[in-house]
Amino acid sequence: MKITFKKLDPKAVVPSRATAGSAGLDICACLDGPVTLAPGEIKMIPTGLTAEPDETDIALLIYPRSGLSAKYGVSLANCVGVVDSDYRGEWFIPLINHSKSPFTVEPAMRIAQLIPTRIIIPEIEVGDSLSETQRGEGGFGSSGMD
Repeated sequence: MKITFKKLDPKAVVPSRATAGSAGLDICACLDGPVTLAPGEIKMIPTGLTAEPDETDIALLIYPRSGLSAKYGVSLANCVGVVDSDYRGEWFIPLINHSKSPFTVEPAMRIAQLIPTRIIIPEIEVGDSLSETQRGEGGFGSSGMD
């Protein structure tokens, strides 16, 4: 599988893996200057990139960077971003500051990570009934605490 990235801004940084064992490719902010997130604030951070996977059953999933989340309380406002295989617009990362202190995003700072994921595209069918199971309609907590 191959992903072709297009730089929409010369300052854009093409995502890459920090180490040979990294699952995700780091996504960097494409900024002219620092951007500060106040506590509780959400800002859309540009990446200056767009991309095209060479297969249509690929979703480009964008996850928070664990270090930013654990150390500074900065994460993605949408938890996990989904870039569809046919989307060609610029990527923006919706960062949220969950901490009680301002956080500054610097130009070219690694702010998220990309993990390409193969998806299953189902055949959709409508039916009058579904099979019976032991759980049935049991919802949240119905399978117990252990």
